[in-house]
Amino acid sequence: MNPPVRVLRDVSLQTRNTFGVSARATLLAEVNDAAHLPELLAGPAFRGTSPLVIGGGSNLLFVNNPQDPLLALTGGKVELLREENGTAVLRADAGTAWHVLVMKSLALGLSGLENLALIPGSAGAAPIQNIGAYGVEVREFIACVEAFEPGTGQWHRMDRDRCAFGYRDSVFKQQSGRFIVTAVEFALPRQFNARLGYAGIGAQLTTMGISDPTAAEVAEAVIAIRRSKLPDPAVIGNAGSFFKNPVVTSTVADALLASHPAMPSFAAGADADRKLSAAWLIDACGWKGHRQGDAGVSAGHALVLVNHGTASGQQLLDLARQIADSVHARFGVALEPEPRVVGAHW
Repeated sequence: MNPPVRVLRDVSLQTRNTFGVSARATLLAEVNDAAHLPELLAGPAFRGTSPLVIGGGSNLLFVNNPQDPLLALTGGKVELLREENGTAVLRADAGTAWHVLVMKSLALGLSGLENLALIPGSAGAAPIQNIGAYGVEVREFIACVEAFEPGTGQWHRMDRDRCAFGYRDSVFKQQSGRFIVTAVEFALPRQFNARLGYAGIGAQLTTMGISDPTAAEVAEAVIAIRRSKLPDPAVIGNAGSFFKNPVVTSTVADALLASHPAMPSFAAGADADRKLSAAWLIDACGWKGHRQGDAGVSAGHALVLVNHGTASGQQLLDLARQIADSVHARFGVALEPEPRVVGAHW
């Protein structure tokens, strides 16, 4: 049985980030039981520090060694808390692997998370980033987030409104370091409402010979699409989509579409803003498959930066900046990274 807390010193982080870049932490604590967080953070090793919380390492780019201690929440308990009026509340420890959680929810006959299958990372990271894919954002199904606030020693249960979710954003990201997400509760319906409008899902289901899919079959289609488009971090280092899809005003979008009618654009929430495809913008600038030493862009998806072997975090960041500069020069659109850049400013 894993101990509730394990403190490690001078730790290599190369296998703890999916880019596989070399970095070291002077101090790292693995916490299997979040109830021990107050005691750990009040102890001499962590007192007065602002630990960097890492999950699966799939949303991090280490440009330099982190200066702060690191904290890894490793608890992976998933439990069905209650069910009422066809909606079940499923609670997951922050350390639960996200894809494991999705498949567990489907095995329980629940729906809602199927379009988010195979996203790397942990359940605790999901609300921080407000992860999304194939027309679904995780905020739609979050009932509350449990979090610890080291600065005050308080525990919080934060409902959806208090989480202040936005596109790849939340209060946890806006106030980085203030909260440590320890668990998430999801409100998931029994009745399946298929979300098939995103390009590719319908075609994949047709290829699979399925016309009236179940939630599990939609997840199977999403998994097949992701595996065909996105490189496996176990094979080549990457952090999935490196850039957010930029959101612009409808005026800017219309002007760009007049010059580039093939450019994809989508409604961005309830307002009049438009979301553009970062992948299309990057591909249009000729970056897909580009390589500078061991830092490169995936040949299969322009949104994915890859580490072909021994690229440093600085080399990957330099490449990302060059890509963003070229997109801004050609289209006047600013790109922002999805992963957290550690040891440098974007």
